[in-house]
Amino acid sequence: MPGPSTQPLIRARALTKRFGAFIAVDAIDFDVAPGESFGFLGPNGAGKTSAMRMIGCVSPVSDGELTVLGMDPRADGPRIRARLGVVPQQDTLDMELTVSENLAIYGRYFDLSRPLIRERVAELLDFVQLSERARDQVESLSGGMKRRLTIARSLINEPDLLLLDEPTTGLDPQARHLLWDRLYRLKQKGVTLVLTTHYMDEAEQLCDRLVVMDKARIVAEGSPRQLIEQHSSREVLEMRFPVGVQETLDGSLDGLGDRVERLPDRVLVYAHDGDAAAIAAHERGLRPEMSLVRRSSLEDVFLRLTGRSLVD
Repeated sequence: MPGPSTQPLIRARALTKRFGAFIAVDAIDFDVAPGESFGFLGPNGAGKTSAMRMIGCVSPVSDGELTVLGMDPRADGPRIRARLGVVPQQDTLDMELTVSENLAIYGRYFDLSRPLIRERVAELLDFVQLSERARDQVESLSGGMKRRLTIARSLINEPDLLLLDEPTTGLDPQARHLLWDRLYRLKQKGVTLVLTTHYMDEAEQLCDRLVVMDKARIVAEGSPRQLIEQHSSREVLEMRFPVGVQETLDGSLDGLGDRVERLPDRVLVYAHDGDAAAIAAHERGLRPEMSLVRRSSLEDVFLRLTGRSLVD
């Protein structure tokens, strides 16, 4: 018997999106494998959402090649959309309907039978922990609950591919972690996830592999661990100095590590041994108000590649 397909679920070559003279996505290449959790990481305006809209067959490709589920969005948009689940940046729930009614009506868009819809509504509300709110109007839900309901709605057709655009923007930490858990469970069930985010911790939690986008282009690609190993040091020493002191440190920081990054509120020293860097800084007479040694993270990669703060 033949083995499982090794063909990518999404394949893009020189994928480009233009709006008049403005280039939103500039000739990017990437593949997404079945069952993979793949992320687009980058600041606002980097081209993440434009790429997602082309994958979701709601924005035409300007140039290049794109196949989704083995089909061409130009010719097979309706067939592709029937097998997708989409979680947009902004929730588009009907506030005047109940929680269960929002799911049931969406199921009818896919021509599902009423008995099957009832079954799936019950399963999905249990999955996103909203069973007790089934008869409540959506307007009464918290932001995190609405986001979970939007994800449940995207799963009503049992999609082969789930697209999530900034899935946890605006949520508090507790709601974000609950949402991450639900998405992780979907991944364990074999659902392919493609998401955009500008949250570094979210990308590390959810993505098997990701691309970093900046100014419409891909500037790096790999797993979170690979990107950290390729673009950052093993450890980072963070130092925060009293107001006015950081501006006087020219020369005092040279050679403390492989690289020094000055942020408005602190100094980052990238080194293989952060504790050794901290001792060297003390020996030079540096007296920070706060010092912390930590492992490198995707945020450090982001700063290195895009040269900007976490949220643009």
